Amino acid sequence: MNIERVLKEKFGFDEFRPGQKEVIESLMSGRHTLAMLPTGSGKSLCYQLPAYLLNKTVLIVSPLLSLMQDQADQLKMSGEKSVLTLNSFLTLNQKRKALDRLHSYRFIFLSPEMLSLESVLKSLKSIEIGLFVIDEAHCISQWGYDFRPDYLNLGEVRRELNNPLTLALTATATTEVRRDIVSKLEIGQAEEIVSSVDRENIAIIVERLISYDEKLSRVLELVRKLTGSGIIYFSSKKVAESVAGFLQENGIDSVNYYHGGMEQEQRMLIQQQFISGQLKIICATSAFGMGVNKSDVRYVIHFHMPSTMEAYLQEIGRAGRDRKQSVAVLLYGEGDEGLPLRLMEQQLPTDMQIEGVCSFLNASQKGLANFTLSEKEQLSQSFSLNDIHLRFFTQLINGTKNPLDQMSEMKEYCQKRKSGNQEKLHKFLHWLYARECRRIGILHYFEEKQRVVNPICCDICGMDAEKMADVWPEVKVDPVNPFSTWKNELALILLKKENGNEK
Repeated sequence: MNIERVLKEKFGFDEFRPGQKEVIESLMSGRHTLAMLPTGSGKSLCYQLPAYLLNKTVLIVSPLLSLMQDQADQLKMSGEKSVLTLNSFLTLNQKRKALDRLHSYRFIFLSPEMLSLESVLKSLKSIEIGLFVIDEAHCISQWGYDFRPDYLNLGEVRRELNNPLTLALTATATTEVRRDIVSKLEIGQAEEIVSSVDRENIAIIVERLISYDEKLSRVLELVRKLTGSGIIYFSSKKVAESVAGFLQENGIDSVNYYHGGMEQEQRMLIQQQFISGQLKIICATSAFGMGVNKSDVRYVIHFHMPSTMEAYLQEIGRAGRDRKQSVAVLLYGEGDEGLPLRLMEQQLPTDMQIEGVCSFLNASQKGLANFTLSEKEQLSQSFSLNDIHLRFFTQLINGTKNPLDQMSEMKEYCQKRKSGNQEKLHKFLHWLYARECRRIGILHYFEEKQRVVNPICCDICGMDAEKMADVWPEVKVDPVNPFSTWKNELALILLKKENGNEK
C-alpha cells in the first residue's frame, strides 16, 4: 500500500514532516531503526502509520504515564479503537482481561516496569509483535541525560519476544548516546535517521540576573509582555508553587503549577486545562513536558538552569510546535549551578549506601526483587534511599551473585555516571558564558554543522525578549510551508522597527 495514501486516509495529512518518511521506509524495508527527530516533529506517526501497513500489534514502551495516556487518547480520538494502555491504574481484574485479549489490540502502550512482570511478558510472547517501539530511547543509555535503570532490561525483553522489528525514538542524543542505545537494545547495524536539533523558529535568549528577587520581577515582566501560552521551568517543586502564587498575586490569573509531587489526577487535570487554553501559563518542573500535545506554546522561560544541553533542548522544544515564531528565555544568576549539582548527587547512591544495602541483602539471603512493598519501604528508610536509588539496586544487583561481590563494580559505575553528569553540566555552563552564537554552540555540542544563518537567532546575535514580543504577532505563516516566508518577514519587520520607518 502507498504510504502517502495511508498518510492521507488515516491521518489527514498531505505530506510528511522532515524525517518521517525516511523512518517509515526504513522500517517497511525490515530494518531496525534509530530515529532522532526534534521535539514536536511528529515522532508518533513513525510507528502509527506502519501499524496499518504491517497489520500486526505494535508495542510501545514509554517512560511516563502521562505520555502514554496522551498518545493513546489521540489515537482513540482519531477513531482507532484497538488501543490498550497497560498501567498501574488498571485494577487486577482489568489487567487480567486485557492480558487475555492482547491479540485484539493494534497498539499496546506500557512502561518498562510493566515489562518486568512475568505475567505481562508471558502474555506478550503469545502474540505476534510487528514493531517494538522504544519512545524516549535516550533513557536506555547510561550517558543519556535522563537515564532510567528500568530501561536496561529492554534488550533482554527483545530477545524474549523473538527479536521483533525495532524502532528507537529520541529527540536529543549525542553520537555516544546513539551508540549506547543500539548496543543496549542489541539491534546491530540499525539504520540511523538523524535530523537537525536546530529549532529555527525558536529564538534563544539568556539573561544574566543578580538575585532571586530580580528573577521574580523579570518573570512577571516577561509574562505580561509575551503573548500566548507559556511554560516556566523550575528545578524545585517548592519554588514552582511559590512563583505561581506570586504571579497570581500580581494579577496573572490563568496560571498554575505542576510537579511530580502532586496527585496523578490533579496533574492530568492541570495538563488538560493547559492544553484546552483554560490555563495560559504553567510553572512546572521537568515532570511536565513529554506528552503535552499543545502546538501553540509561544514561550518557554527557565527560572532555574537545566543540568544538560539535552534537557534544555527537550524543554524549549515544547514551544513553537506549530512552526510559528516562539522564544526561549533562560534566566541565569551566578551560583545557579549549585541546584543541579545537588540534584545530580541525589540521583545515584553514595559509596556508604551501596555498602549498607549490599551488606543488608547479603544477610537477608534474598534478592531485592523478592522483597515485599513494606520490606522495600523499610530498606529505603534504613539507608535513606529514594525511588531512583531503589530502582538502581533492583536493576543492577544480580540475584545470582553475592551482593558483596558487586560493591566495587557498582561504586565504579556510580562514579563514572557522576563524572559524566558533571561534565555535561560543565559544558552547559560553558555554553551559557560563551560569547559565540547560542545556536552554533548547540549545533557544535551535537556535532552538527550550521546549515543556514538565522536572522531571528539569539541574544548574542542581537535578539531580546522585547523584540520578540513586538515581532511575532505580525508574522504571517504559510500553513502549507511554514518556513517559506517567516525569516524574510521577520527580518523586514525588525529592520523597519530599528530604522523607525514602521507605519
